Amino acid sequence: QVQLVESGGGLVQAGGSLRVSCTASGRTFSFYTMGWFRQAPGKQREFVAAITWNGYSTYYADSVKGRFTISKDNAKNTVYLEMNSLKPEDTAIYYCAARRGYSSVPYYYTGAYDYWGQGTQVTVSS
Repeated sequence: QVQLVESGGGLVQAGGSLRVSCTASGRTFSFYTMGWFRQAPGKQREFVAAITWNGYSTYYADSVKGRFTISKDNAKNTVYLEMNSLKPEDTAIYYCAARRGYSSVPYYYTGAYDYWGQGTQVTVSS
Protein backbone atom coordinates (compact mmCIF):
# COMPACT_ATOMS: atom_id res chain seq x y z
CA GLN A 1 0.00 0.00 0.00
CA VAL A 2 2.92 2.31 0.71
CA GLN A 3 6.19 2.17 -1.12
CA LEU A 4 9.29 4.31 -0.80
CA VAL A 5 11.87 4.16 -3.55
CA GLU A 6 15.25 5.85 -3.32
CA SER A 7 17.32 6.82 -6.32
CA GLY A 8 20.23 9.00 -7.29
CA GLY A 9 23.06 7.27 -5.50
CA GLY A 10 26.42 6.80 -7.10
CA LEU A 11 30.13 7.37 -6.93
CA VAL A 12 31.35 10.88 -6.17
CA GLN A 13 34.75 12.35 -5.47
CA ALA A 14 35.40 13.96 -2.12
CA GLY A 15 34.22 17.55 -2.13
CA GLY A 16 31.61 16.83 -4.74
CA SER A 17 27.84 16.89 -4.58
CA LEU A 18 25.04 14.45 -5.10
CA ARG A 19 21.29 14.49 -4.67
CA VAL A 20 19.36 11.42 -3.71
CA SER A 21 15.61 11.18 -4.03
CA CYS A 22 12.85 9.26 -2.35
CA THR A 23 9.55 8.89 -4.12
CA ALA A 24 6.53 7.65 -2.23
CA SER A 25 3.52 5.89 -3.65
CA GLY A 26 0.31 4.74 -2.10
CA ARG A 27 -1.46 6.45 0.75
CA THR A 28 1.07 9.12 1.54
CA PHE A 29 -1.18 11.98 2.57
CA SER A 30 -0.94 11.13 6.25
CA PHE A 31 2.86 11.17 6.43
CA TYR A 32 3.96 13.43 9.24
CA THR A 33 7.72 13.21 8.99
CA MET A 34 10.10 12.04 6.30
CA GLY A 35 13.63 11.14 7.20
CA TRP A 36 16.92 10.09 5.72
CA PHE A 37 19.17 7.57 7.39
CA ARG A 38 22.38 5.96 6.30
CA GLN A 39 24.21 2.80 7.10
CA ALA A 40 27.84 2.05 6.46
CA PRO A 41 29.23 -1.50 6.48
CA GLY A 42 29.59 -2.82 10.00
CA LYS A 43 27.81 0.14 11.54
CA GLN A 44 24.33 0.85 12.78
CA ARG A 45 21.89 2.84 10.76
CA GLU A 46 22.23 6.48 11.72
CA PHE A 47 20.05 9.51 11.38
CA VAL A 48 20.94 12.03 8.69
CA ALA A 49 18.05 14.45 8.23
CA ALA A 50 14.31 14.79 8.61
CA ILE A 51 11.56 17.09 7.41
CA THR A 52 7.98 17.62 8.55
CA TRP A 53 5.02 17.12 6.24
CA ASN A 54 4.67 20.83 5.52
CA GLY A 55 8.38 21.26 4.90
CA TYR A 56 8.68 24.04 7.43
CA SER A 57 10.85 22.18 9.92
CA THR A 58 14.05 20.39 9.12
CA TYR A 59 16.53 18.54 11.29
CA TYR A 60 20.06 17.41 10.67
CA ALA A 61 22.66 15.28 12.28
CA ASP A 62 25.66 17.24 13.45
CA SER A 63 27.86 15.32 11.06
CA VAL A 64 26.04 16.67 8.01
CA LYS A 65 24.72 20.01 9.21
CA GLY A 66 25.73 22.77 6.85
CA ARG A 67 26.55 20.34 4.07
CA PHE A 68 23.30 18.46 3.45
CA THR A 69 19.88 19.88 2.71
CA ILE A 70 16.60 18.00 2.92
CA SER A 71 13.61 19.18 0.93
CA LYS A 72 10.39 17.86 -0.49
CA ASP A 73 8.16 18.27 -3.51
CA ASN A 74 4.63 17.42 -2.54
CA ALA A 75 3.42 17.44 -6.12
CA LYS A 76 5.84 14.64 -6.92
CA ASN A 77 5.56 12.88 -3.56
CA THR A 78 9.30 13.10 -3.39
CA VAL A 79 11.81 13.94 -0.70
CA TYR A 80 15.31 14.97 -1.61
CA LEU A 81 18.62 15.00 0.15
CA GLU A 82 21.16 17.26 -1.44
CA MET A 83 24.64 16.39 -0.29
CA ASN A 84 27.45 18.88 -0.73
CA SER A 85 31.09 18.88 0.28
CA LEU A 86 30.96 15.13 0.47
CA LYS A 87 33.52 13.28 2.53
CA PRO A 88 34.62 9.65 2.38
CA GLU A 89 32.92 9.08 5.73
CA ASP A 90 29.62 9.90 4.05
CA THR A 91 29.88 6.62 2.17
CA ALA A 92 26.88 4.50 3.06
CA ILE A 93 23.59 3.15 1.89
CA TYR A 94 21.08 5.94 2.23
CA TYR A 95 17.54 5.06 3.23
CA CYS A 96 14.45 7.19 3.31
CA ALA A 97 11.76 6.62 5.88
CA ALA A 98 8.30 7.89 6.68
CA ARG A 99 6.14 7.98 9.75
CA ARG A 100 2.46 8.67 10.16
CA GLY A 101 1.20 11.09 12.73
CA TYR A 102 2.77 11.85 16.04
CA SER A 103 5.30 9.57 17.64
CA SER A 104 6.85 9.75 21.06
CA VAL A 105 9.98 8.25 19.56
CA PRO A 106 12.30 11.05 18.43
CA TYR A 107 12.70 11.64 14.72
CA TYR A 108 16.37 10.70 14.85
CA TYR A 109 15.62 7.12 15.90
CA THR A 110 14.86 4.44 13.35
CA GLY A 111 12.02 3.22 15.55
CA ALA A 112 10.08 6.40 14.89
CA TYR A 113 9.32 5.44 11.30
CA ASP A 114 6.69 3.19 9.81
CA TYR A 115 7.96 2.72 6.27
CA TRP A 116 11.38 2.33 4.71
CA GLY A 117 12.81 2.35 1.24
CA GLN A 118 15.27 -0.15 -0.17
CA GLY A 119 18.22 2.23 0.00
CA THR A 120 20.59 3.74 -2.51
CA GLN A 121 24.36 3.45 -2.36
CA VAL A 122 26.45 6.59 -2.06
CA THR A 123 30.19 6.16 -2.35
CA VAL A 124 32.60 9.04 -1.84
CA SER A 125 36.13 8.46 -3.03
CA SER A 126 39.23 10.21 -1.73
